[in-house]
Amino acid sequence: MGYDFDLFVIGAGSGGIATARRAAEYGAKVGLAEYDRLGGTCVNRGCIPKKLMVYTSHFPELFIESQGYGWSTVSSVLNWSKMTTAIGKETKRLNGIYQKMLDTSKVKIFQGRGKFIDNHTVEVGENKVTAEKILIAVGGYPVKPNIPGIEHTITSDQIFTLPEQPKRIVIWGGGYIGVEFACIMRGLGSEVIQIIRRDKILRGFDDDLRLTIQKSMENHGIQILKNSEVTSIEKTPQGLKISTKGNKNNEIVLADTIGLAATGRKPNLDNLGLENIDIEINKGAIVVDKYSCTKQSNIYAVGDCTNRINLTPVAINEGRLFADSHFGQNPRIMNYENVPSAIFSTPEAATVGLTELEAREQYGESGIKVYKSQFRPMYYVLPEREEKTLMKLVVHRDSDRVIGAHMVGNYASEIIQGIAIAIKAGATKSNFDATVGIHPTSAEEFVTMR
Repeated sequence: MGYDFDLFVIGAGSGGIATARRAAEYGAKVGLAEYDRLGGTCVNRGCIPKKLMVYTSHFPELFIESQGYGWSTVSSVLNWSKMTTAIGKETKRLNGIYQKMLDTSKVKIFQGRGKFIDNHTVEVGENKVTAEKILIAVGGYPVKPNIPGIEHTITSDQIFTLPEQPKRIVIWGGGYIGVEFACIMRGLGSEVIQIIRRDKILRGFDDDLRLTIQKSMENHGIQILKNSEVTSIEKTPQGLKISTKGNKNNEIVLADTIGLAATGRKPNLDNLGLENIDIEINKGAIVVDKYSCTKQSNIYAVGDCTNRINLTPVAINEGRLFADSHFGQNPRIMNYENVPSAIFSTPEAATVGLTELEAREQYGESGIKVYKSQFRPMYYVLPEREEKTLMKLVVHRDSDRVIGAHMVGNYASEIIQGIAIAIKAGATKSNFDATVGIHPTSAEEFVTMR
C-alpha cells in the first residue's frame, strides 16, 4: 500500500530533528510531529540555556581573580531578569534555525502531539498520517518524588524562567544536573544547600573526580547535607521549610525555592497511544535492539526515551545511524563504548572510558595501572587561589591501552573531547608518552604523567 510518508518522526528534539534531516537528505519523504518548541530539552530547557547560565556564574570569580593580575576592584551586580531574557532570546533564535533547517530539508512539520492509531498511522490533532517507518524520539522529563508539599517545588525546566533570583535555594539530588545547578546558583550569589542520599555526589563517575568536585563545591560555600532524604516541604511566611532525615535526623532548612531536577528523569511516553501498538516497555523506557528497532519491524526509537545513554550527541548519532541504514544504504550501528561526557560544575569535569573501579572489576586489581596528577594551574598563581586540577589515566596493563581518562579543572570538556578521539582509536600509554606537550598548558599533563 502507499503511505503518506516514508518516515514519520514523533518528537522534534535533537535526535528527532537529526534523523528527519538525514533521512530527507537521502530523498525520503519525511513528516515530523512536535507539540512544543523545536529543539527539545537540550535547546529549550537543558544543555544550551544551562551552559549560558554556567558562563554567567563564572564572572564574579573572574572579577576577583583579575585583581591578582593588577586590575582594579570591580563592583557589579547581576540583573537576573536581563540574564533570563537574553537566554530566552537565544533559545528562540535556535528554534528559528531548526525551523529553517527542516524547511530547507523539506521535512513537513505537524504542530501537535503525535499519537499512534496503529503500527503505520499517527494522529496529530485533526490530522491522521501514515508512514512506512515511524521513529519515536520524544525524550524524557524531570520527575518529582511523591512527598508532602512537593507542589511547592520546581524542576530544572522552570529555573530558566523564574521571575526573580532565589536568595536561598535547596538542590535535592546529587546527580550531574543537581551538581551543575548548585554550582550555577552559588556562582550567581545565592545561598545553596544540596541534599544528597549518599556520602558523595555523582554516583557512577570516577571516585577521584567525585571527591575533587565535592571538596571544591564545599570550599566555595555550598553546604552539602549527606546521607539525607527530604521527607516533607511546607510553605511558610519565612520561605519553604524542608524537613529531612538521615545523617542529621529531622534537620530543617529554609529556602526561597527548591530545585528537584536531580531526583530523576523518565521517558516521555504518556499520551503516545502506545497501547495501540505492540512494543516492549521496560522500567518505563522503550526496548529496542542494536538497530534502534522495537518489536515492530517498522517502529524505531532513539534518544532518552530508550534510556540507553541519555546524552544529546548520543541521540543525534543514534538517529543519523538509523537514517544512514534505512535510507542511505549504509547499515551502521551505534557503539556505546568510550562515549565522553562532561559535568559543567565549578570546577568543570569531563570523562571518557572506564572509571578506576570499573577497570578493576573488569581486569582485576593487578590488571590495570593508574596515573594521576593533581596541581594548581598557573592561572591561579597570581590571584593566590588554591584551586586544583585533577587529571587521571586508567591503563590496561597487558596491552598498555588507555581505557579511561578523567579530568576536573578549567576546560576539562574541551580537553577530554580530544583525548576521547585517542582512546576511541585505541591509543596506548606509550602513544601518550611519545606525544610532545604544548607548554605551558594544563593539558600537557596528560602526556607527561609517570
